[in-house]
Formats: sequence, C-alpha cells, structure tokens
Amino acid sequence: MATALHSLSSMAVAMQLFGLLLATFQMTDGNTGVCYGLLGNNLPPPSEVIDLYKRNNIQRMRIYAPVPDVLQALGGSNIELMVGVANEDLYNLATNMGAAYAWVQNNVRNYPNVNFRYIAVGNEINPPAWEANYLLGAMKNIHRAISEAGLGYQIKVSTPFSAGVLGESYPPSRGSFRSDYGWFINPIVTFLVETEAPFFLNTYPYFSYIYNTQYIRLEYALFTSPGTVVQDGQFGYQNLFDAILDAGYSALERAGGGSLEIVVTETGWPSAGGTATTRQNARTYYINLLRHVEGGSPKRPGRPIQTYIFAMFNENQKDPEYEKHWGLFFPNKTPKYGVSFY
Repeated sequence: MATALHSLSSMAVAMQLFGLLLATFQMTDGNTGVCYGLLGNNLPPPSEVIDLYKRNNIQRMRIYAPVPDVLQALGGSNIELMVGVANEDLYNLATNMGAAYAWVQNNVRNYPNVNFRYIAVGNEINPPAWEANYLLGAMKNIHRAISEAGLGYQIKVSTPFSAGVLGESYPPSRGSFRSDYGWFINPIVTFLVETEAPFFLNTYPYFSYIYNTQYIRLEYALFTSPGTVVQDGQFGYQNLFDAILDAGYSALERAGGGSLEIVVTETGWPSAGGTATTRQNARTYYINLLRHVEGGSPKRPGRPIQTYIFAMFNENQKDPEYEKHWGLFFPNKTPKYGVSFY
C-alpha cells in the first residue's frame, strides 16, 4: 500500500532534485505507496528500484507476484510491502492447504528481513471468471497459514476489487455491490470483518471520466473543481476520487462491512496514448491526490487514506498503448514529473 517525516531541509533538497511531485511523498507521512510492475523489457534491476524508492522516501510498495529477486532486494529496506498471489494459483491454494503452507513458507517466511504488511490474493476477480469460485477459499487458507506462522497480526490478507463490483455508485450514499455478485462478495466482506483486514479497492477516476465525458467534467476527475460538484445529503463532493471511495463505503455498510477500512490499492493517470492522457493532466492528478489523501473522504474525514499509485515505471510490454504510460518514472529512472515540469 511505517513512516517518519523527513526534516524540512531534506524536503527542500528533494524538491530541488525531483520536483514537487516527489517531494509530496515526504509530506504524506508514508500513507502513499507505489505499485512496482514488471511488464517491461527495459526496467532497472530490483536493487536499483529499491534504492529509487528509498531515495524518494516512498515507504510502501505493491508487487503483483512474489518475485525472488525483488524480495531479496527488499530485505532490510523496511519498505512496507503488499505482495500479490497470482490469479492462476487460486485453485491450488483453495483446494490444497499444503499449497498454502508452502506459499507462505516460500514467499514470506523465507524472507524474514522483508517488512510484509498485506497479501493481496488475486486481482480484480469478478464472476463469472472461474477464479471467483476459489478466491475466498484461497484467502482463508493463506490467512490460516499466516496465522499459524504467528504473523496474523502483522500481515493482513485481502483481495483487490475494481469499482466494477459496484452496482450503484451515484450518489455515493446509494453505493451498493452488484446484486448478482452477492453470493460472491458478501462472504468475502464477512471474512474481512472477522479477520480485521481492510477492503482493497482499485480506484480510477481516469476510467470513470473517459467513459462518461458527457456527464463528468475533467476538473472533477483531477481534483481541480472550484467548489462542490455533487451534494449528497450532508456530504459535498468536490472530486471524483472521494465519490468513488465513499460509494465503496456505502456498499460495505449495506453488506455488513461498515467497520472496514478501504485501502486504495491502485490509482493513477496515464500520460500518453489515450483520452485526456497528457503529462499536465497526470501531474495535476498526482500532485492533488498526494495532498488530498491525508485528509480522508467526506464519509471518513480526518483519516488518511492508504493509497498506492499505479505505477513506478512505464511498462512497454502492456497493451493498449495508454497502458504503457502510467509510470512516475521512465525506465532509465528519470522522474517523469520532475523539476522541469514545475
């Protein structure tokens, strides 16, 4: 998705070197992490990536699979890690407790110097995908293996959903999960409540905007609206990020998960290749996001929103074209939104 504020002097140095965007990481008290994807053939080696995280005070990382080279490089860094379980592994983990024990041994216990915080079982799984039938079983078995290893308090097990699980989201107070997903998602919510784990939600105002440009203004998606855009009872919404997040909270309340915290496991804005994909828009989104997540949402004010930006690097092996341009950095480790843009 474990922090310490840097001094004002170190913030000033970082601003001079990497610009306002990267300095903002130092202002967020560690609530913002960055997803480290590997779908590129020109990315720097993991040891250099870990160094880049540390130099920029990015204290949380999400990876999508337990890649040994990455886990080894993370050892001793104290970067808080969310590690993923691949979708294709869910059947084996759900039906074979021995496989869950082995997964935890091989990918967690064998790396005692890595600061594991979350295990993300699968990613954006929805019915009718076959994995939906095995997701909860895999989560339960991984949780059991983690707990029996004495790590249940330190490491929480959850699964990232897309906003597509919401059947209704406007206004946010009417947020609810799709009725045809009830058999699938309600037991997962119950499991998260029982284990005191957060609800993971990949939250993309970008996609909500580009598919609804006739109804949603760009300013609302970029946190630049000058005033309230949506008044929903006592709550006023000035940005789309909050509206999506609070629709998720409303859905959780209706599903018996009102006690759960939402962790935003992905959010971002591409800089090229699609509708409204400019560096200016992406820079604006990131600067405003990083400031905003410190203050919470209208339904949950005053509570920082744990958020993971997607992604660390441009990844040239992804399609379509706009999927190649989500990085905060170019593969040569040059910051995309550095001092020259401010």
